[in-house]
Amino acid sequence: MKIVCDRDKLNAGLQIVSKAIPSKTTMSILEYILIDATGPEIRLIGNDMELGIETVIEGEIVEHGFIALNARYFCDIVKKLPDTTVELVQGENYKVTITANKVKFNIIGRAGEEFSYLPSIEKIDGVEMSQYALKNVINQTIFAIAGGNEGNRMMSGELMEIKEDVLKLVALDGHRISIRRVLLSGKYAQKKAVIPGKTLSELSKILSDSTENMVEIYFTGKHVMFTFNKTIVVSRLIEGEYFNIDQMLSSDYETKMTISRKEMLESIDRAMLFVKEGDKKPVILGITENVMELKINTTAGSLNENIEIEKQGKDLMIGFNPKFLIDALRVIEDEQVDIYFVNPKAPCFIRNKEESYTYLILPINFTTVD
Repeated sequence: MKIVCDRDKLNAGLQIVSKAIPSKTTMSILEYILIDATGPEIRLIGNDMELGIETVIEGEIVEHGFIALNARYFCDIVKKLPDTTVELVQGENYKVTITANKVKFNIIGRAGEEFSYLPSIEKIDGVEMSQYALKNVINQTIFAIAGGNEGNRMMSGELMEIKEDVLKLVALDGHRISIRRVLLSGKYAQKKAVIPGKTLSELSKILSDSTENMVEIYFTGKHVMFTFNKTIVVSRLIEGEYFNIDQMLSSDYETKMTISRKEMLESIDRAMLFVKEGDKKPVILGITENVMELKINTTAGSLNENIEIEKQGKDLMIGFNPKFLIDALRVIEDEQVDIYFVNPKAPCFIRNKEESYTYLILPINFTTVD
C-alpha cells in the first residue's frame, strides 16, 4: 500500500475515527485504526464492536492495500508532522513508513484482515434532519443519562423516538428526566430505539453546527447508523424496553413560577461557590408572592438572594441539587422559564407551552440534610 494525502486532512479524519477507539480493551486489535486503500477512496475506520466510525479522506492511492496502525501512535505522529503532504508506504512485515518533508517515522502495523469492518446496514426508510438540530438536541439531553455506576444499562442510553414529523430524545438517571422534541421537515413511520450515551456523545462532537448540512439516520433491530460528510457512524442499540416516561409526567401543579432564566442560573452558580465535589447540600427555593428567595447554607458559608418572579398558586419551600437545576437551565434558550411544582416532595417540571422541552427534577428533603 502507498498513499499520499494532505497532513491536515489526514489529521482531521483520524480525529473523527479515533472517537471509536476504546480506552481499555482485552482485544488489542480494537486499539488500531484501519487504513483501507483497496477501493477508489482512502477510508479510515475505528471500531470497538459497539461503536464504529468510518470516514473518507481525500488523497492519492499509488498502490492499493490496507493495514491497521495503533491509534495512539498513529494519531500522535500525524499531529506532530509538518503541515505538508504526507506519504504512507507499507513495507515488509507490516512496517509502515510515514514521510513528510524531511521527517520520517517507521511504525509497525498489523494485517488488515485482523480488523473488523462496520456491520453492513441497508439505507432503507431513513430519517433526514440537519446536523445542527441533531447536535443541539443531543447536547440538550445527554447530561441526564446515568453514569457508569448506576447498574441499569437502560439508563446509560437515550430513547430516540420518531413519530411522523417529530423526533424526541429522552434521558434519565433516576433523579431527573430530560426530554426534547424537534420538528422534522418530513413525515416518517414510527421508530423507537435506545442509543448508548457514548455513541451520542461522540457523534455530537463530529456533527457540524450548520443548519444546511444534513445527516441521515437508519435503524435496524440491533443497530443505528448515521451518515454525513463522507462519514458513517454505526452503533449497537441497547436492547430492552425503555421506561414508561408518560406515567412519570404530570400536568397537575399547585404552584407555577415564571422567572428569568439568566437570573436564576447566575444565582445558583453563585450558590455553587460553597458546594464541594460530592456534597449533597441543596439550594432551597422559597417561593412567595412575586419573589423567590434562593438560599444555601454550608460550613464554608451561606448565600441568600431574592429574585422577582410571577407566581400562580400556593407558597412553597423546596430543595434541589443545584447542579441538576444548572444543567437544565444552561441548555434552555428562552429568556423566561416556567417551573411547575406540586409539593416539597414531588418533582418539579421545567417546560414551555409547546413542550419542545421538559425537564423533570426530583427534590431533596432538605430537612434531613446537615
